[in-house]
Amino acid sequence: MVAAFWSSDKVRRLLVALCLGTACLTSVGAQTYPDRAVRIVVPFAAGGGSDASGRAIALKLTEMLGQSFVVENRTGAAGSIGTAQVARATPDGYTLLLGSSSEIAQYPNVASNVPYDPVRDFVPIALIATVPMVLVVTDSLPVKSTQELIAYARANPGKLNFGSGGAGSTSHLAMALFNSMTNTQMTHVPYRGSTPVVSELIAGNLHLAMSSMSAAMPHANGGKVRLLAISTAKRSAMMPDLPTLDESGVPGYATGMWTGLMAPAGTPPAIVDRLAKVVTEALATPDMKGILAAQGAEQSGGTPAQFADEIRRELALWKDLARKTGIRID
Repeated sequence: MVAAFWSSDKVRRLLVALCLGTACLTSVGAQTYPDRAVRIVVPFAAGGGSDASGRAIALKLTEMLGQSFVVENRTGAAGSIGTAQVARATPDGYTLLLGSSSEIAQYPNVASNVPYDPVRDFVPIALIATVPMVLVVTDSLPVKSTQELIAYARANPGKLNFGSGGAGSTSHLAMALFNSMTNTQMTHVPYRGSTPVVSELIAGNLHLAMSSMSAAMPHANGGKVRLLAISTAKRSAMMPDLPTLDESGVPGYATGMWTGLMAPAGTPPAIVDRLAKVVTEALATPDMKGILAAQGAEQSGGTPAQFADEIRRELALWKDLARKTGIRID
């Protein structure tokens, strides 16, 4: 009797029924999601670029989904503390990460004992925005184009200095990538954050930097600094006359400071897909476009798979740079 009941055909039908039941429960959960407040962890301090993007998208998701999306700032260790907290959270869609290129793609490649795996521990939802960086030089430097800068740097190895927001920061790695791709040697001058860098350029205490667009743009016409090129693959709508580094003689250079919504690994695909769809719709609205444009950011959107591809591309980019340069922040 027992053997007859557990025939291969009946076992197969039972497994199919169980799977269908699980899929049904997941679908119902996705249809009712969210039915309570959702927490978006921003692993950096309030007031920064990531925080501004996180609060803007949280407000829009609250409006569109009818439940509160609340930003929680969990700072420390280059963003790794808040990021690790989300990696350990219950994967039910109620704890999300406002991830960025810094702690997802860069930090794991230049630091040891990172308490999370950026691929294994998270599922990408949607890329929100990318803030281009700009190659900017002090006006006293006798160069007016990227090609002139490269030629000058090669003729004066080690004599140019560039500023950054700290060792291992995005601005540091972006300039290290530039040096690696152009075979130039420059001296790194780290600061405690990115704010002082443009001020030092204006004062003539630094020769150049890879600065955020929002920090450099207000000074572009002041006669103290000169913007040479933009870091992203495409020109910025805010400064369409500024060429990309790729166009300026550094073929293949393409990076920027991106932010995106992520969830703990194991979050139901139906919830991930629903969030991705709503985020993309939110980014297409005029008010979100305006909020992001004011930060110098360009909205992205797209599918979870496209976001995952971008994460893998950047992880490979910074891993290769760390291998070539030996940059570590331990």
